[in-house]
Parts: sequence; C-alpha cells; structure tokens
Amino acid sequence: MKKLILVSMIFILAACAPGGAGGSDLERNRQTWEDAGVSHYRMELHLSCFCAFRDQMPLTVEVQDGEVVSITAADGSAISTDDPNYQFFVERGTVERLFAEIEKAMSSEEAGEVTVAYDATLGFPVEAAIDYIALAADDELYISVSGLEQLP
Repeated sequence: MKKLILVSMIFILAACAPGGAGGSDLERNRQTWEDAGVSHYRMELHLSCFCAFRDQMPLTVEVQDGEVVSITAADGSAISTDDPNYQFFVERGTVERLFAEIEKAMSSEEAGEVTVAYDATLGFPVEAAIDYIALAADDELYISVSGLEQLP
C-alpha cells in the first residue's frame, strides 16, 4: 500500500511540475491551437519594435493552411511582396510562426525576458513581449493579436 501511495504522489507531483507531464504553457497552448483545427482565419497583428513601420500597424493578416494569403496595413492598403518590411511581417504572420518565434526566444541563452498571454479558448498568443538581448536597449519585440476570426 505504501508503494502505491508513493507512486501516486510521484505522478501527481510530476504532472504539476513545470515541464512535467502537463508541459509548459507554450506547449499546452500550442496543442490547444492545433486541436482547434483552425486552418483559415483572419487576425489583426500588431508588431512593435525599434522599427520604422509603426504607421502600418495593425496589420490585417489572412492565413489559409498555414500560409499568409494577404496582409493589409491599417490604412487598408495591401502590403505587397516588394514592401521592405514584407518578409518581417510574413515571418510573424501566422499563429504557428508566432509560436515558433516565442519558442525560439524562450530557448535562447541570451534572451532577457519573454512574457506571453494566450487566448483562453483557442490557445493562440494574444500578447508577447520578447527581449532578445538582456542588456540591449533596442532589440525588444512586442506582439499582439486581436480579432482572430475563423473563415470558411
């Protein structure tokens, strides 16, 4: 009986520990997003950094099957592939890529701080603050996602 209680306690403690059977917040929320099966959606994406594209924010991004279909600036104009910031936007333009960006920052040995808030229903990141280099003053990236709607 003592062994059964001891084994039960070990499993309970492992499930409650960070990185244990329950996984990290990032892993749990990524799994929630994947389980939701959202393959076509539109969202407002706001990227803030030491960058020159503030007037284009927030972006409206349409995603289908993991790929960016279109990006529209705050003024309603389409962001074309020849826009100097297009690649920066596309690299953060899907929920899956946001998860990858956050995971990369969390695993970096140089990263100062990473804070993330997730949508309670679908698990996607709604806010992330990433300080890539702890002692640098102009390397931070702030991401917010709002108005995510599933499309047919």
